[in-house]
Amino acid sequence: MDLSGLRTVRIAACDMNGQMRGKRMPASAAHKLDDGTARMPVSVLNVDIWGRDIEDSPLVFETGDADGILLPTDRGAVPMPWLSTPSALVPMTMMLEDGTPFMGDPRQVLAHVLQRYAARGWSVVAATEMEFNLVDDGGAQPGPPIDPLTGRELDQQSVLSVAELDAFDAFFSDVYEGAEAMGIPAKDAISEAGLGQFEINLDHQDAMRCADDAWLFKALIKGLARKHGFAATFMAKPYAEEAGNGMHVHFSVVDEAGNNIFDNGTDAGSELLLNAVAGCLAAMPASTLIFAPHGNSYDRLIPGAHAPTSAAWAYENRTAAIRIPGGSPKARRIEHRAAGGDINPYLMLATVLGAALVGIEDAMQPPAPSSGNIYDIKGLPQLAATWQEAIDLFESDPIIARILPKTAIRNLVMTKRQELEEFARRPKESHWLSWLEAV
Repeated sequence: MDLSGLRTVRIAACDMNGQMRGKRMPASAAHKLDDGTARMPVSVLNVDIWGRDIEDSPLVFETGDADGILLPTDRGAVPMPWLSTPSALVPMTMMLEDGTPFMGDPRQVLAHVLQRYAARGWSVVAATEMEFNLVDDGGAQPGPPIDPLTGRELDQQSVLSVAELDAFDAFFSDVYEGAEAMGIPAKDAISEAGLGQFEINLDHQDAMRCADDAWLFKALIKGLARKHGFAATFMAKPYAEEAGNGMHVHFSVVDEAGNNIFDNGTDAGSELLLNAVAGCLAAMPASTLIFAPHGNSYDRLIPGAHAPTSAAWAYENRTAAIRIPGGSPKARRIEHRAAGGDINPYLMLATVLGAALVGIEDAMQPPAPSSGNIYDIKGLPQLAATWQEAIDLFESDPIIARILPKTAIRNLVMTKRQELEEFARRPKESHWLSWLEAV
């Protein structure tokens, strides 16, 4: 992106909750970013949902709250179409003073997992399905947005309604224009099952680019919604009686010759596909904290409520947490459907891809694929039922310890324990205000 004509730029890295942490700086200083002159305390990427330091964090007390070095990612500067003044955002990643990656930076955590694929001569291709709600947040609780055509609030579900998409045409036109300017490959938009709920799919691409774009896309949607007079949220469950928001990820793995290792020319897929599925299933219960990182996330994880709660897989079955879509064997891939829309895309992809690799490394075998309505099947391994249970399981699980660096595990656990305690002190009816746009 050409920064000429801009007076300021933002630089930002991703914290444990997926929020942008960084600085506003003169555009004239942007050419020095590659030199490592931009610095922030490493503890900044390990703050809670309100941006508060983590109490008794070793990042502060063991290191004296040392600075990390921020370097631009290969994503490059992107415009910020939701601002009235032409501005640019430069996504950053954090290094330590000795030149090693800081493993409390979620982007570095994903890079760590992808390096293990690269060591095998493999690369990962991924795509996301992003669900969100447009809401009116002016009341005591979130409510449906005002229909721009009628001037009345939406009052019913409207699955796959073209009319509802068209009612918000000005917003979605800006979304697609903004996504194109930012280099985000936005594809189909649909009206989903929930009140004022929509989904936009982002196209298949390199897994790191996929995570970058999911992170940036959230900022685009939330920023443009405000510009149009309402709010947008990726909360897992904005309304108790409506469908929640998920973020499904599709991925395949390509070898050095360009071959999809999940393809063996059949509908069943290769042995490596089955190994990867088995790894994802084995890690799923302990990965709940990644897929459901907030208290509100557990309102979505109700059996039969359009969200998988059991570790099951199937071919062409959308009630399964792991779905193998049909179509040409050359496009054979895994669709992981467990995550809520409120996740950190870097940590989510790192965990899913790391679990698949553990399955491949150990030659794990999955159970027979399930069939029918998987919500009704008894005896399957379950995701953690509560936020507290998810934190405890994530902290102690041996598969998670194989997937994620120790620093990332420790920092996320500290963050979530502090949030859990603070939310217990706050009136439950006000909790949504903390999550509405933060996630």
